Order: sequence, then C-alpha cells, then structure tokens
Amino acid sequence: MSRKKLLIVAHDPSPNTRKLAEAVLRGARHEDIENVEAEHIRPLEAGPDDVHAADGIILGTTENLGYMSGALKDFFDRTYYQVIEEKQGLPCAVYIRAALDGTGTHRAIESILTGLSWKLVQDIRIFHGEWQESFVDEAEELGMYMAAGLDAGIL
Repeated sequence: MSRKKLLIVAHDPSPNTRKLAEAVLRGARHEDIENVEAEHIRPLEAGPDDVHAADGIILGTTENLGYMSGALKDFFDRTYYQVIEEKQGLPCAVYIRAALDGTGTHRAIESILTGLSWKLVQDIRIFHGEWQESFVDEAEELGMYMAAGLDAGIL
C-alpha cells in the first residue's frame, strides 16, 4: 500500500494553540497508523505544492475579530486558484480556537471549502470559551481519526 500524506496547516501563535497543533500531529502519527505521513506546516509557510502533495488536510486557526486568522486567510489567498482544479474532493477537517463563539470563522472557512470543493469529513470543531485541557484530547482525536481514515482508504 502506498503511503498517504496528511497536511496540517495550523496557525499556532500562542502556547495553547501550539498544544492543539501538536496534539493533532501526535494523533495523526499514532502508532497504529502505518501508511500515513503527517506534517504540520504553518499557514504562512505552506503553499500550493504542499496541498498538491496532500491526500488529506487539517486546517487549524484562531478566531480573530470574528474571522479566521490572517495567516490562514493568506494561505487561502496564495493557494486557492493554484489547487482548485486538481484537488477537488480533498478530504479535510477543521478546528477553530475561539474565545467567542467561532460562528463567523466557521462560516468563512466553510464558504472557502465549498468553493474549493473540498470534502469535510466531520463537523468543524470549535474549541470556544476559556481554555480547557480537554481541547488537547479532542484535537488529538481529530488528527488520529483523519489519519486513520486515510490509512484505511475510506477517505
């Protein structure tokens, strides 16, 4: 079986958001997942070539002024038209770290994903309100489930 590539494009400007990105990566690299290579690249460093090489993608962002981070928006601005044709149907998952409710961020990302024709494989996760350590466990599960789905060939 050929190895699959899971790309994690996550904005992680604070210690807590770094915990989330690290947890997603840790879950994606779970010892039982054999044929998936997972890589975390920050949005300002990721580009179209990274997306072209990916079999699945997880996007992570903070909620900034009721919208996604400028870094994730920049990623979309630089990659959207470069990948729109070749990567239709790309399996993806999203998590949002929101101090408020995350609805504006959710709506904006969902709209972009619809335009790209990427396939959300589960509901967008919003980690909102005060920081909770349980967010880390949920982020790890997100990475593990996405990688396991790629590994099993169901995504």
